[in-house]
Amino acid sequence: VFLQESLACRSSSTSASIRLAGLRPAENRLVGANRVASSFGSPCGNTKSECTVTLMSTLSTSELRRPVVAVSAMREFARGGFHGTTVADVAREARISPAYVFKLFPGKESLFVAALELCFERIVAAISAGADDSADQSPDGVIDAMGLTYAELISDRTLLMLQVHAQSVADIAEVRQALRAGLGTVTRFAKTRSGASDEAIQHFIAYGQLCHLIVTAGIDDIPDDWALILSHGIRHTG
Repeated sequence: VFLQESLACRSSSTSASIRLAGLRPAENRLVGANRVASSFGSPCGNTKSECTVTLMSTLSTSELRRPVVAVSAMREFARGGFHGTTVADVAREARISPAYVFKLFPGKESLFVAALELCFERIVAAISAGADDSADQSPDGVIDAMGLTYAELISDRTLLMLQVHAQSVADIAEVRQALRAGLGTVTRFAKTRSGASDEAIQHFIAYGQLCHLIVTAGIDDIPDDWALILSHGIRHTG
């Protein structure tokens, strides 16, 4: 692992700032000066000092790149699906080489799984915020708030279409496992956060699937009686 280190010490301080190459200032990490000194052989010794350590390594670069590539993968797979999207498409979106994508993810399946995991993370974060913002903190109030939040969330078709594409290739073992895990996470969170009945949670998940159908088929734009029945009380912004 390549390592570049620079130290700037000043006495009478009890902390040190480790700045990782490529991180924004807000993402710097603070650790004790003595710990920095012992880990990196700093000339600060054991005295109380402030050390600025600049680190650049292939490991840290990879760790920083993986979530960036996952975001790009989420966008590209949502547009083209699993079979219609290449690793080169994701690499182009992430502005890195396809070879580097393969360095971060061993294959297209693992890249798709990373995108799907990120998708579900964003869903849980959104419905959690919706639950917290609800004026009615009863089980029904919380589950209703989460449902409305989800309906608004998928007006951005990226999260919606990625799930649709995942369901279409659920015969791929890795994708099926990630899809189950994501649904399990959402279901357990909804149950724990709301305290609602199992039946209410089932309705919540079913409501989400109906939202998918309404958006993908554009049902809420159709004035026909059957469309009005399916989309009654459900509106998606955007």
